[in-house]
Amino acid sequence: MIYVGEVPFSTDSWSSSQGSESLVALMEHPFLVSASSSFKDIPERKFSVSEESGSERSTQSRCVYIFQREYATVDPTRVDLVGTDEATTCVGLVIRNRRSGMTSVAHMDSPNVVDIGLTQMLSLVVDHNFNAELDVHLIGGFEDASPQHADGGFRSKSHKNLDGYSFPLCTKIVETLQKRREKFHIQTLHVLGHNTRWDSEGNAYPIFNGLLVETSTGSILPASFDRTSRCPDEIVRRIRVTTSFKDPSWKGRLLETYNTRTDRFVIAPCSWTISQLHIALKLQHLPDSEILLTCSTSPSAEGPDFVDNLRRQGDYLIQHPDWRNTFPMKQPRVFERTAGGGWTRC
Repeated sequence: MIYVGEVPFSTDSWSSSQGSESLVALMEHPFLVSASSSFKDIPERKFSVSEESGSERSTQSRCVYIFQREYATVDPTRVDLVGTDEATTCVGLVIRNRRSGMTSVAHMDSPNVVDIGLTQMLSLVVDHNFNAELDVHLIGGFEDASPQHADGGFRSKSHKNLDGYSFPLCTKIVETLQKRREKFHIQTLHVLGHNTRWDSEGNAYPIFNGLLVETSTGSILPASFDRTSRCPDEIVRRIRVTTSFKDPSWKGRLLETYNTRTDRFVIAPCSWTISQLHIALKLQHLPDSEILLTCSTSPSAEGPDFVDNLRRQGDYLIQHPDWRNTFPMKQPRVFERTAGGGWTRC
């Protein structure tokens, strides 16, 4: 059940049960339009462990970072900040229990992971009686439809014709929130047209690609991270996102990485095949432009390090062709937090 401005949300349309109709109405809701405008005015925080390691505050900050298709539920008594970035057609979803402060953040990349993914996110956020009041924030995605559909704004009249990746994902999230029994208070809906900017040639780009949650207050701000803060186990986790698409055990699920109760990262084993190694070798010989067109859902909107990240993943696979060397005895890679807030492998 969705609430906006503390009031149950509904539409007058006969098709109010359909996610697309509800998404259109939510995008035009005055409360959420105002919230998105306010969010747009917040300066983006550029999060860097290396740059902030000298400040007294940052050395004490305990952060959890999640990659694409991952999620993490954090306890505010253990974690100060939780965030994600590198989202173009993906959506960052935040769900926070108002009473306990328990906060779950997911980086959703497909409608296929929404149903089970929401159940995963809520497992440690709500009680069994479904009485919790939950604040919800959606940030990411943009108007990535074909040029003939883009007109500089969110078009409620033609939404059924949009053929990008962002709209179906946002539709599915809204539809699923609407159907569930929990009380979801949508506070931020900075997606699609609200999160789109255009250049002089009419090309669309997301305004923000990431978010950061301050767990003690529930405050949300736009954020970007550098390589020092996308940790721990950056490359292996990136590779696991790719290999999970062909792993039936992860079908329809978000990737679990962070253990809420122990404040540890537990990277479950993943395997890669000779075929994937050959693909990595082939990509290493392609120009950047072709890698973008081959590997991205939004080639013109990717960050400057997108191709470099893919090349580093390829280098790792080439140097470690047998996945069992990365996961000896098929055991997970476990990382515990250091006194300074960083991570070290157990």
